[in-house]
Amino acid sequence: MSARDVVITGIGLVSSLGEGADAHWLKLSASGTKPVVDSERFAPYTIHPLPEIDWSLQIAKRGDQRQMETWQRLGTYVAGLALADAGIRDNEDLCATMDMVVAAGGGERDVAVDSDILAASEQRDDFDVLLNEKLTTELRPTLFLAQLSNLLAGNISIVHKVTGSSRTFMGEEGAGVSAIETAAARIRSGQSTHMLVGGAFQTEHPDMLLGYELAGYLHRGDWKPVWQRQDAEGGGIVSGSGGAFLVLESREHAEKRGQRIYATLGPVASGRARRDKDELAPAIAKLLDATDLPAEGFLTISGASGAHKATATEKAAFDAKGDIALRAFSTLTGHLKEAQFPFAVALAALAVSNRASYPAFEADEKPFEGQLKSVLATTIGYHHFEGMALVSALD
Repeated sequence: MSARDVVITGIGLVSSLGEGADAHWLKLSASGTKPVVDSERFAPYTIHPLPEIDWSLQIAKRGDQRQMETWQRLGTYVAGLALADAGIRDNEDLCATMDMVVAAGGGERDVAVDSDILAASEQRDDFDVLLNEKLTTELRPTLFLAQLSNLLAGNISIVHKVTGSSRTFMGEEGAGVSAIETAAARIRSGQSTHMLVGGAFQTEHPDMLLGYELAGYLHRGDWKPVWQRQDAEGGGIVSGSGGAFLVLESREHAEKRGQRIYATLGPVASGRARRDKDELAPAIAKLLDATDLPAEGFLTISGASGAHKATATEKAAFDAKGDIALRAFSTLTGHLKEAQFPFAVALAALAVSNRASYPAFEADEKPFEGQLKSVLATTIGYHHFEGMALVSALD
């Protein structure tokens, strides 16, 4: 035990299942919870949509809400939930000294303008002139700025007054892994005492789905649980809208202010194995060694996306380890891209705090037996990057 142990004191979650840590624990810990899906709006693809959200609960000013795209509103909202859960949101001194790491995408494109440019390009050969014309006449002046990835962190700073240092990572699931890894390392080294870390993803936009489908990753046809998509037509990803933010603190800082602690965040390991070179299986084995797994009493919360090669390799690696209980939460939330790893760590902390396992989310998952002491959170990226973190009960 050390004063610089990394502990989780605040959790903010939004997914198709609802909002808040308690709501997610109640639904995910109950047997028979059904996923919320929409198979009509983006057919032939299925998504897990956002629930109804009253943005004003965390973003009081209408002007702030209007200048954000949905992805930024979502991230700012979820960050507010985490800060409130940790008892920090209304504490100006703690917010002013709080550091932040955000996992972010590239923002939402103006699909109407993109379509207009493509249609016009069929009639003209002067593409450079065409692009300049459209960019100066069709885009509102603030649109490009609204799509800068680090503006999510900027909006969190403006709305919630979190004004310590700020970092933004891009890179799909890898961004979420790097965000958690960096935040934990800063606290362990004594560079930070308390940090806000997480990300958000809004999939209900054609360009978000296009990024997956260009490589054939999206699942088509009837919805299926994650582990059962391996023989499905097309790809295996069913994406979801949602976000996850965590408040991480040093043990000393949290105990000094008398804050409830969900769990301790142990080793965080990451890698970048090439999927087309059969490097993933040994990379997963290396990560498992790096996370210092206990001999027994642990559950695995898997961020498996459903993407055929990555998900099949992850399942085989854990099956080879023996009787390990896996829980693929994307079955119920959809794949959350940049927010996937923070979400997995949050669910791990909830299980550890409640000293109870999640039931199997589908028939292919083994039951958990014994006393729950630790949860391994994993994210094996559909295209690249992989990460794991061990979340354990407070000593």
